[in-house]
Amino acid sequence: MRGSDVRSGSLFSYVDLEGRVRPDHPLRVIREIANAALASLDGDLEALYPRRLGRPSIPPERLLRAMLLQAFYGIRSERQLMERMEFDLLFRWFAGLGVDDPAWDHSSFTTNRDRLLGDEIAAKFLQAVLAQPQVKRLLSTDHFSVDGALIEAWASIKSFRRKDGGDNDSSGPGRNAERNFHKEKRSNETHESTTDPDARLHRKSDGQPARLCYMGHALMENRHGLAVDGGISLATGTAERETGLQLVDRRPGRRRITLGADKAYDVRQFITDLRSRKVTPHIAVDGHVRISGKPRATAIDRRTTRHRGYSVSQRCRKRIEEVFGWIKASAGLARIKFRGRARVDAAFTLGLAAYNLIRLPKLLTAPAQAF
Repeated sequence: MRGSDVRSGSLFSYVDLEGRVRPDHPLRVIREIANAALASLDGDLEALYPRRLGRPSIPPERLLRAMLLQAFYGIRSERQLMERMEFDLLFRWFAGLGVDDPAWDHSSFTTNRDRLLGDEIAAKFLQAVLAQPQVKRLLSTDHFSVDGALIEAWASIKSFRRKDGGDNDSSGPGRNAERNFHKEKRSNETHESTTDPDARLHRKSDGQPARLCYMGHALMENRHGLAVDGGISLATGTAERETGLQLVDRRPGRRRITLGADKAYDVRQFITDLRSRKVTPHIAVDGHVRISGKPRATAIDRRTTRHRGYSVSQRCRKRIEEVFGWIKASAGLARIKFRGRARVDAAFTLGLAAYNLIRLPKLLTAPAQAF
């Protein structure tokens, strides 16, 4: 018998969100870990909301879970996120909204989100996730990798103006008038972006265009490829090595470790700094041939490369590209939509936490690895 394509309304209805999410859905494991991490941050979240008269804000726990959903599903704007929150039962269940609760206004969501981005909640949340017992057992404490990647800033190249205001601007109409850069020497010492002063003009390599960007950094443990630390720095030629040392210094404990990295870290001073910190440098050898025809002298000697662990680290450290690839492609941070180093750093760090969470459901059910 053919069914009728007529919708009949009902006076009462009951929807159990818990029953609408299948038992083996990956978000169940993710939500359990995220909730445990948020519970450990209760004191930090309470400090952001002083007790006084006024309307209650969006609960920070729901706010942060909604931001995780935005990263998991690559939702670009807050308007789209709130639209999805309006009709998607899975989103409502994960964020903590009931079926009858109205979705937040996108402007209220943005205002409350900026309060979290202005503090170190993202970094504390990342560490709280890693501190969960079922996650902590997955982490290596001896072998790590470090790398950096450019994160394009939310600023146009036209906003890169002279600091003294002496630009030779055209008289075109509108705020998006043409800019003539012909024969104009531009550098970060004499120019800065009027849209995002913290962004720096930088190019990845010779032959690539220069863009206003930040430098994102990640420290990865080599056993399962989870990001254990990271952040944003100004885009400079030495930012990768300087921030790499800072990430090493921030790790808990002072036992000897190995650190894998690509050829950009094959610099004698950086290797010396690592050895002084009891870090064995498993850095890729940069032996390219110079213009003079002589190969470049590497800072990595045979006492490091002869060991089997060096080749293992070189194989494992390439997995850190997966971290940046997911953050840029899936989480939508290839061009960050925030301005200011502090907010960009918070969004990037939350992206690292989201990357770890999205991988944990499979890792927790897989047999343990030894490395």
